[in-house]
Amino acid sequence: MHERGDRIGGSRNLKPYRHGPSAAMLCWVSALAVAAAMDPPDILREADKARGNLGGVSWRIEMLAAEGRRTNTMSCTVKARGFDVLVEMLAPPKRKGNKLLMLDGNMWFYKPDLSKPAPISQRQKLMGNAAYGDIATTNYAEDYDATLLREESVDGETCYLFDLKARSKKVTYDGILYWVSKERLVGVKADYYTVSGKKFKSAVMTYDNEVRGEDGESLSFVSRIIIRDEMGSSDSTTMSFSNPVLEEIPHSVFDLNLLMR
Repeated sequence: MHERGDRIGGSRNLKPYRHGPSAAMLCWVSALAVAAAMDPPDILREADKARGNLGGVSWRIEMLAAEGRRTNTMSCTVKARGFDVLVEMLAPPKRKGNKLLMLDGNMWFYKPDLSKPAPISQRQKLMGNAAYGDIATTNYAEDYDATLLREESVDGETCYLFDLKARSKKVTYDGILYWVSKERLVGVKADYYTVSGKKFKSAVMTYDNEVRGEDGESLSFVSRIIIRDEMGSSDSTTMSFSNPVLEEIPHSVFDLNLLMR
């Protein structure tokens, strides 16, 4: 387990050596060299694309939350243009017609019996371990200050390990340890931390979906995210993404004044 307090300034725990650098020390120095050569925001921007940061894209999400012996399900459609996002709930019946709008990092909630949309936080619980912000696109490149710590293997795949610190309270998480595949440039694993440095959730991501870019290039797109509780329970929430389609989405879709339509 990675402790939040050990991530930055880890070199202060290294003991001096007298007989030349060890293999571990050489690997650590190599990781620093990689960090100096790479631009973390560029890597994160590429990873953000696979989580919805595209010119215009829609998809569907099916959610399954397992909390103890109880299970709950929900489905919704998502339309995104960059980091502006509209979510419309399809099921269960009590949620059908509910909508979420994220615009310039702010989020609003609307349901048919409200007189007007209500502002909400991305951090509020949606269902199970998932927050409202988890079903929107990610903007880690702009929302977080990123430090590349080193390279680590995740299920046999070499990944960049980033320490992300939130730049504002509007984002979903205060701190994230984020593993991004070095070869595929997609996020494959994340640990989520409170502002005090306590890990409270984790997630793993897979990318079996594909969309076609404007130049005809095939782009990976997230297909599943499993979010697990790290506070002592076995609760988990699975988000399955399907039917991603690149399309022109008009500005009116993200007009707060039209959310009640």
